[in-house]
Amino acid sequence: MSIYQHFRPEERDFIDQVMNWKDHVENTFVAKVTDFLDPREQQIVKTIIGTQADVKVEMFGGMPGAERQRALIYPEYHQVDLEDYEICLFEVDYPSKFVTLEHPQVLGSLMSLGLKRGKFGDILLEQDRVQFFAAKEVSDYIMLQLDSIGRASISLREMPLSDVINVYIQWNETSTTVSSLRLDTVLSAIHNISRQKSQLYINQGLVKVNWTTIENNAFECGEGDILSARGFGRAKIISIEGRTKKDKLRIIVGKQI
Repeated sequence: MSIYQHFRPEERDFIDQVMNWKDHVENTFVAKVTDFLDPREQQIVKTIIGTQADVKVEMFGGMPGAERQRALIYPEYHQVDLEDYEICLFEVDYPSKFVTLEHPQVLGSLMSLGLKRGKFGDILLEQDRVQFFAAKEVSDYIMLQLDSIGRASISLREMPLSDVINVYIQWNETSTTVSSLRLDTVLSAIHNISRQKSQLYINQGLVKVNWTTIENNAFECGEGDILSARGFGRAKIISIEGRTKKDKLRIIVGKQI
């Protein structure tokens, strides 16, 4: 049985990468830390590595409950330490009396440095404070290159992880049933709207799965997916619990509070 059949066709390259990571750890007995992964990628890594006896995996994103996390794939006997994840926390100093910084601006400026999204973790905003996590291997480069966000001149301070601002993403968990994992079906169940309305949102390009706009009503959702529909906020599929007596799928979903 092919491992690929459990996942989406477009995830094949990532699955190959995870298999290579697993083989590397098995053959070298050296732990491997990945880039920051989104929740769906985390789910894939856990699914593939989780069945192994000699190789283990744990996740950490710089703080409890981080959305984007680095995976540490390691030999069974390895003692995991937070240092293994090689995560830096930066605080942005900027003229907050005159400028308001928002998440898209911060992410856009980070991406303009020419680094992959996987080199950055969560971006945290609380009142006039802005922090973000980054991979340690690019921290010096970020410190040298990032001097503005939007039109604001900024400077960076590296902070201990213990000084992270207290921004926890809270999810209100509920259980629901769906006839299938089609995107239109799942969306209508989560937000209690008609299937016709959910199809309209999807067809108009107002729905994203894992930060990618999906315009296919029949797109199949899976565990770990983050769904966002304009005007409804974000939701995630926490787990798929199996079928009911009426042959419907029971899913546990979280809606961001």
